[in-house]
Parts: sequence; C-alpha cells; structure tokens
Amino acid sequence: MFLRLLLPILGFATFSLAQSTPPAHDHSTEIPGLKKELFAGITSEDLLKLGEGPKSVKVTLVATFNAANYGMNFNGYSHGKAVLTIPTGWRVHVTFINPSPIPHSAIVIEKGDTKKLQAPEPYFAGGATPKHLTGMTLGKADFTFVPDEAGEFALACGFPAHAVAGHWVSLIISDEATVPTLQLGDQAAKEVK
Repeated sequence: MFLRLLLPILGFATFSLAQSTPPAHDHSTEIPGLKKELFAGITSEDLLKLGEGPKSVKVTLVATFNAANYGMNFNGYSHGKAVLTIPTGWRVHVTFINPSPIPHSAIVIEKGDTKKLQAPEPYFAGGATPKHLTGMTLGKADFTFVPDEAGEFALACGFPAHAVAGHWVSLIISDEATVPTLQLGDQAAKEVK
C-alpha cells in the first residue's frame, strides 16, 4: 500500500525536476531595458587601466554589464570576484556607467561595509557618484579620489541593499604595490597597461 502511494509522488518529483526553468525566472537571459550603446566596446578588462598622468589609474565601472548576479554586477563581476589593486597615493579616476532603468551608483567603502543594507559615506574624499544612496538610471557619472591609506575596500553600489546582494568588486589599496594590477575571477592578477 505504502509503495503504491509513493510511486506516483516519485514520478511527479522526477517529472518536476526534468522541467526547465520558467522563462520569467531564467536569470541568465538579457536584462530588459538596457541601453547597450552606453557601454558599447567596453570589456571586463577595461575595469582598470593606467591613467593619463603619472601615478594615476582609470576605472570604468559598468553596472548591469550582463545578467550575472541578476544584473547586480560591475563589468560582469560581483561579490568581490574582480580585484583591483592600486598603490597607495595614486589618483583614481572612475567613470561609472549605468545602462539600466534600475538605479545604481558607485562608492568606495570598507570591505566589511558590503554586508550592510545601506552604504555609509565614501571612505575616501570624493570616492562616490553624486547621490549614491538614490542612484541614477541610464547615464554616466565621473568621480576622482586619492586613496591615502592602505587596506581592503570595495567599489560598491551604494543603492540600499545592492552591496549586500553582491553588487561590488574588491579594491585593495597597497603600500607594497608598485604598479596597479587587475584580477578577474580565477585568473591570475595582471599588471594593467
């Protein structure tokens, strides 16, 4: 008797597992409403480049670069999986691009602050887009800061709850580094040019 009741349940469970994800829940597809022309030609490697002046770097952060982490990513990376290492005292110029109709922003915070629902003020003077708590949609913003202290930081989305959901990349400011490096995912860190 027990076996007769169990077999239909097992058959239904097997059938349910074999079904594909409903289209509305498939998070690997394109993000609707993106203005891709805002970041045409930009790649993940453009995240960190040498700047125009001595001891300067250019960071290009594209929010919602793709559908990874439900669109909460910078240049396709989230949860600190891209690591930017910059020598202490170098000038950092950031171009933030949000091609999405969902508000996003960029702010430099201590790495531990990525676990908070709301990002505090930027750790370094000038280290955030305007109105980082309300974010912006479908546009660009620039900011520049000079990290004068070594440590583990994050370039994070300052819109409430986005950083805690993984919308951040690692930023290491190092007294030992003599050149900036970029590590993307499991790849080895490379000196930027």
